[in-house]
Amino acid sequence: MVLACQNICKAFGTDEIIKNASFHIEANEKAALVGINGAGKTTLLRIIMGELSADSGQVILARGRTIGYLPQNPEIQGNRSIYEEVLSAKAYVISLEERLRTMEAEMKSVAPDRLEEFMDSYNKLHQEFEQLDGYTYRSEIAGVLKGLGFSEEEFQKGMQELSGGQRTRVCLGKLLLTRPDIILLDEPTNHLDIGAIGWLETYLAGYRGAVLIVSHDRYFLDKVVTKVIELDRGQAAVYNGNYSAYAEKRAQVRETLLKQYYNQQREIRHQEEVIAKLRSFNREKSIKRAESREKMLQKIERLEKPTEENTDIKLKLEPRILSGSDVLTVEHLSKAYPGQQLFCDLNFEIKRGERVALIGDNGTGKTTILKIINEAVAADEGTVTLGANVHVGYYDQEQQVLHMEKTLMEELSDAYPELTNTQIRNLLAAFLFTGDEVFKRVGDLSGGERGRLSLAKLMLSKANLLILDEPTNHLDITSKEILEQALNRYTGTVLFVSHDRYFINKTATRILNLTGGRLVNYLGNYDYYLEKSRELQESRREGRESARIQGSLAGGGRTQEAAEGFGHIREESDTKQDWKQQKAQEARKRKLQNDLKKAEEAIEATEQRIAELEELFADPEIATNTARLNELHQEYNGCQQELEHLYERWEELAGEAV
Repeated sequence: MVLACQNICKAFGTDEIIKNASFHIEANEKAALVGINGAGKTTLLRIIMGELSADSGQVILARGRTIGYLPQNPEIQGNRSIYEEVLSAKAYVISLEERLRTMEAEMKSVAPDRLEEFMDSYNKLHQEFEQLDGYTYRSEIAGVLKGLGFSEEEFQKGMQELSGGQRTRVCLGKLLLTRPDIILLDEPTNHLDIGAIGWLETYLAGYRGAVLIVSHDRYFLDKVVTKVIELDRGQAAVYNGNYSAYAEKRAQVRETLLKQYYNQQREIRHQEEVIAKLRSFNREKSIKRAESREKMLQKIERLEKPTEENTDIKLKLEPRILSGSDVLTVEHLSKAYPGQQLFCDLNFEIKRGERVALIGDNGTGKTTILKIINEAVAADEGTVTLGANVHVGYYDQEQQVLHMEKTLMEELSDAYPELTNTQIRNLLAAFLFTGDEVFKRVGDLSGGERGRLSLAKLMLSKANLLILDEPTNHLDITSKEILEQALNRYTGTVLFVSHDRYFINKTATRILNLTGGRLVNYLGNYDYYLEKSRELQESRREGRESARIQGSLAGGGRTQEAAEGFGHIREESDTKQDWKQQKAQEARKRKLQNDLKKAEEAIEATEQRIAELEELFADPEIATNTARLNELHQEYNGCQQELEHLYERWEELAGEAV
């Protein structure tokens, strides 16, 4: 055991954030701390680090163990370069190296009677230096900085020149290089692109120490952690496995607790009905029996109903009008800035109903493409053509059309007066604005909060082409799931940029990878992209190796070009096959949706007829007409049976549509 938290409690005023939270972290264990925004995750990390004091309980760090912490917005003092800042993490190793060099210089002048003692000290120092990888620490620093997305040219850039996100990456690199026995990381992937996140996953998975991570990046957690600690209403619950295993187990636990709650509520209602009936007899014995039952009922320990934050909040996105089949056509698109060619001769099309993720490393031009499509930036060459009846809704965190003087409620109610206050509150809650926060002035919000409000406003716009730039930034996991469900039910078209691979995996039907100034198309989600990109890389590697061997045998020539051409043929063949499979899947999906719609219409019509029959039963003329009453009862029973059949059919179709 490296770290243990025992019965930690923390309140701010009357708001009890953490209640008797207990868990432990073993040596080399990788654990996640999850919960909705405001659950107390960062508070708990700060208590562990001693930055906040707990109201009660204790934090135990094993004797002789070291701990390191990366907060969300770390502060850095001084004007050192990136390399110098990270190099300071190796101060002890550097001091060992300097002492060794000094001792080596003194070695020739040591008196013979002191030589054995001197060499013994030198060997011990040298052994410690080797154990700390003293001969490779400079290459280790370079590897970490490159892994986190810094080029060698940037190593000498001053810290004062960096953005907040870049400074956070430097602090992360510095922390990793100190190699504490346990690392606490608060949202470490916030400022990393997909490549850097992948590098960090590999680094942490192989890290010779324990890690406790707070993160909303579910794909990242799936790859790294083996245990999940959930903070829910102040309580800590521990689940073994990665994030997906936790989500599945948590759903099972909640279902069990929900059944227990409803069974208890059913029993309570039954007892209350019995008590009321006994009292209605108005006899001494029956009243005593009722009082006895009441006492038993009062002793029952009432179960609290389990809550699921997104159970009652469902975003419904529907375009005002249907667009044409061809939604967006981009041809021969090029863009460069002084000293940097972003991309050249890009061509792609997007059809109605597609959800396309545009991915690639930072700086490749993804956001620029979105801005060109939205006419916020001019292209150097090429054309962007919107299809018939296409109306664009654009979310860009840098350009938010909001009224600073209005409250959040006013911002939405003025733009969409047809919505009720409850509907607006539900939407704002989905984007993490709850309680009195809805009456805040827009001008008083942080940049991240304004981004969330802009996204909420866009969700109501009823555009039929949504263009989203990093829509999940500043959302917690629950809100991401709500947004995923909304986009998956959306009947319009979506083009989005995101580094959230779990979100991409759940929502994208196609992926465009912007790499080397070109686009590579993948007809599937993120897992499919990973699989196919690995196959493509392996195919190209084999092609180059085959071309090299044949070239050496035949004296060169155009063998490599032919081999690479064969690789392209294979890629095109795979793409055609994928296209056919996708079309078949889309046809099956359309049929299922059509059958579902028919079943829902039949259910609605049958329920309406049942309601009409119930009204007829109350008609005095019919109530006295026995023949007519029997006829209506037969129809009523038939409708009830038909409704049961329709429900079963609908559930069967809904299951197939998942």
